[in-house]
Amino acid sequence: MYHKINFFKFKKLIPIALIFLVANQANAEGFTRISPVYSQVNETISGTVLDQEGTPIEGAKITVAETGVTATSDASGNFTISASIGQTLSVSYDGYEVQKTKISSTTISFSLKSKKAATSIEEVTLVGYGSQKKSDLTGAVSQLKAENFKEGMNISVDNLMQGKIAGVRIVQSSGEPGAGVNVSIRGIGSIRSGSTPLFVVDGVPLSNDAVSASGPNVGLGNAGAKNPLNFLNTSDIESITVLKDASAAAIYGARGSNGVVLVTTKRGKKGDPMFTYDTYLGFSSVIKKLDLMSADQYRAAGIDKSYDHGGNTDWQDEIYRNAVSQNHSVSFSKSTETGNYFASISHMDQDGIVLNSGFKRTTARLNAEESFFDNKRLKVKLNLTASDIRETGIPNGGNAGSDGQVIIHALMANPTRSVYDQNGNYTNFNMNAHYNPLYLLSVYNDKTNTFRVLGNTEATLRILPGLNYKFNLGIDKTMSERNTTMYPNITDRTPKGVYVQANLDSYNILLEHYLTYDFNFNKHNFSALGGFSYQKFKSTGTYFGVKDIAAQGAGIAPEINPGYSGTAFVPGAGYAQENELQSYFGRVNYNFDKKYLLTASLRADGSTRFGKNNKYGYFPSVAVGWTISNENFLKDSQIINELKLRGSWGQTGNQEVPNKITQASSSLTQASGYYLYPNLDLINGVSINRTVNPDLKWEVVEQTNIGADFSLWKNKLYGSLEYYNKTTKDPILNIPSRPLSPTSTVWKNVDAEIVNKGFEFSLGSEIIKNENFTWTMDVNGATVNNEVKNLPVSAIYSGEVSGPGLSGVTANIYKNGYEAGSFYMYNYLGVDANGKYIYEDINGDGRIDQNDRKIFEGAIPNFTFGINSYMKYKKFDFSFSFIGQTGGYLVNNTALDLNINNLASDRNVLKNFYDSGASFTNQPQLSSLYLEKSDFLRLNNVRLGYTFDIHQLKFLRSINLYVSAQNLFTITSYTGYDPLVDTNKQVGGNQSLGIDYTTYPSAKTFILGATVKF
Repeated sequence: MYHKINFFKFKKLIPIALIFLVANQANAEGFTRISPVYSQVNETISGTVLDQEGTPIEGAKITVAETGVTATSDASGNFTISASIGQTLSVSYDGYEVQKTKISSTTISFSLKSKKAATSIEEVTLVGYGSQKKSDLTGAVSQLKAENFKEGMNISVDNLMQGKIAGVRIVQSSGEPGAGVNVSIRGIGSIRSGSTPLFVVDGVPLSNDAVSASGPNVGLGNAGAKNPLNFLNTSDIESITVLKDASAAAIYGARGSNGVVLVTTKRGKKGDPMFTYDTYLGFSSVIKKLDLMSADQYRAAGIDKSYDHGGNTDWQDEIYRNAVSQNHSVSFSKSTETGNYFASISHMDQDGIVLNSGFKRTTARLNAEESFFDNKRLKVKLNLTASDIRETGIPNGGNAGSDGQVIIHALMANPTRSVYDQNGNYTNFNMNAHYNPLYLLSVYNDKTNTFRVLGNTEATLRILPGLNYKFNLGIDKTMSERNTTMYPNITDRTPKGVYVQANLDSYNILLEHYLTYDFNFNKHNFSALGGFSYQKFKSTGTYFGVKDIAAQGAGIAPEINPGYSGTAFVPGAGYAQENELQSYFGRVNYNFDKKYLLTASLRADGSTRFGKNNKYGYFPSVAVGWTISNENFLKDSQIINELKLRGSWGQTGNQEVPNKITQASSSLTQASGYYLYPNLDLINGVSINRTVNPDLKWEVVEQTNIGADFSLWKNKLYGSLEYYNKTTKDPILNIPSRPLSPTSTVWKNVDAEIVNKGFEFSLGSEIIKNENFTWTMDVNGATVNNEVKNLPVSAIYSGEVSGPGLSGVTANIYKNGYEAGSFYMYNYLGVDANGKYIYEDINGDGRIDQNDRKIFEGAIPNFTFGINSYMKYKKFDFSFSFIGQTGGYLVNNTALDLNINNLASDRNVLKNFYDSGASFTNQPQLSSLYLEKSDFLRLNNVRLGYTFDIHQLKFLRSINLYVSAQNLFTITSYTGYDPLVDTNKQVGGNQSLGIDYTTYPSAKTFILGATVKF
């Protein structure tokens, strides 16, 4: 019965189908009679889509009017489409007029005209393993272009982001040229695994490990490794893109928890070949001086008469200098029909503001792209940079104790002393642990030479229209040698002299394969990505040392011939570290009718750093977006030009932990020895150094983000708003082990959480835009609320302070319910009638001891912001930028070393300590007396330029002359050199936060520069 019924219904449809076929044939014949005759042979048409300035447009939609076949332009503006000669191509892109043209050959070019001012939401932005229009983004992504950071003197790429991107905080570990910089995105998410984002340069993820050797402790503390990002010539950088939320960063999986920074370098652009010469001359001085007692004030204080040495010296003036810097960069760029080329060479020579410090860098770069085969089927890119860096350091180790740094010696030096004695020699202070700072500089020598090569080759093969296979091979190779010498001297710091050479070789190699497929039908648009990545990291180090060396100037310097004199005290030694990362990743982007957006990604990372039971981690993300401005009810709005809402959720990981910590470690030691033979010879026994943990896995960061992008009143106001909730789970700690374990501590994941949440905003406006005058301004800001939860131990301490009698005292505490790295110390209440310090008796037992310490707010600012403005009037250009922060605190460990007790021991103090009426007999204690707000507002950059258009000389296009200034002024209540600072004072590998210990000060810089284009 079932079959009969269906067959009966089918028979009824036969006449209807016949009628439809006849009618359709009649229509087809009618169409043929009235339509022009085309060549029926389809060919592959290739072309390029550019804007009015010749810049490639990515994401433009190309449509064959007669057939409806579509294609999309790539990052170079190129496209291919199947069509016939004589048919019509239509090209459309948001914000530009639709352009149509008849096909007359197999190659074609379009130059689109803007129908309105381009908004920020229409820009093309890099994302992991590709790029998207900002209007299609569903994650929190911010991009800077070269014009956003061209002003000022910047050694490293991380300095270029200062105050430009909401939620990104740049803090100096030192003002020394080439020194490390701390970059954090959306707060501090780890206790000991670091908060540095992943940097990806031209598609190659870099290691966050040091690439230059650390300075040995020759009695003056360990000098930290240099900034691993200072090898790039900042003039070569085209854009910096920051992936902040999990949706954007999850494609990098186990390394994306602290955010991802994508750096791309310049390429040749359409137009005539161009030579560019950039140069500047800079003059720098210390940003401020500390308010110490002058010689006259010191004498008037009525201190011990024997402490008046008859001189009058401002020791800050003696060690600081007016430093001169220069930079020269020459570049060449060219673009052809099939490819583009960019080459540059540069040299930077920057003197430090402290005597004997400096930074020199020479770089060379070649970027090339060429297309091959039919209609650019194969594209090959090459990116190659090489840099040679030579740095000279000073004795200023962060762990030098209370008297091991040249800057603290200068600050403590009695102002009644003279630099030189009557014989013209350096004055001998004849004091234990306190020396003439200029003499200390004269007997110390620290030179670091680093050579680094970073390069990659990327090949893209178009298999089918929209389907591309990509291959990426990258290599990052570094060789570094550090020579540290303390010549024989009259101090009690290695008085017989010492020389140490440390060498570091490192490389990482990257191999990636991935497929991308872009397709659409009707109003549905898809983009898919799937791939495999393998990266191997290896570093090896060797070092040796010689003591009791020849006097300075006698014979051959030890860095030239270490065997000339002395006795080996560190025999030749070395180490090697190696780890691998194997990954699979995929992402799908979908949008319907340019209104409804979806992004989903997944990455699986396998790492040799983790236990055998957790070799792989999986990091998913999903995000959705709604472009409300494309809905019919807003499409013709005169107020809202662009409006998009988006939300995302995802997980990323943090693998920044020491290698081999999952494996057992043992050694032979006498302490574990035993007497095996009758002659009672001691045989070394086995000591267990590390407990094995096969279950160790990544720290996982789970993040939720809700955002909105908008443009109003024809670009008069545009920007984005974000809310984020970022939680670190399974943090890795080295905590006390269970009873009967072979070691007292073990590395393991704990159930604690570190939560960062807050709001971000970026607002911009084209305030004025006409033929003669343009003025744009943008502001950005971010809040962060940080809290530690569910820590399985009562507290973790870090941040060891320096000061006489303060050995082992720490300032930071990690405790449930408090901000990470909060401060833990006595609460200072003032001075009594006898000048004695008064501290709060927390437990009310009538005495002040360790039980009376109190937890104070931490170093993480509650609010950070930046203000950036650009003006252009005819040939003049003027720009400025402000940065600032509120809600954070610093432990002024420098002030702690300059405590009132110095007046009882022939040393100087801060003037306000003397003015407070405190007694000279007060012993230094870590207390809130030295805890200060780090709030500030700084004029970070200001620039004025004028462009000469040279019409008389055909070979010369333009000359831009400019003057600029950095760190021109800072409004702050902080009494130290700089409120934007963080000295590394970690304990046991746990991060320290917000400690300022005689940090090399920041500089105020004035620059004269020129950019000449040929």
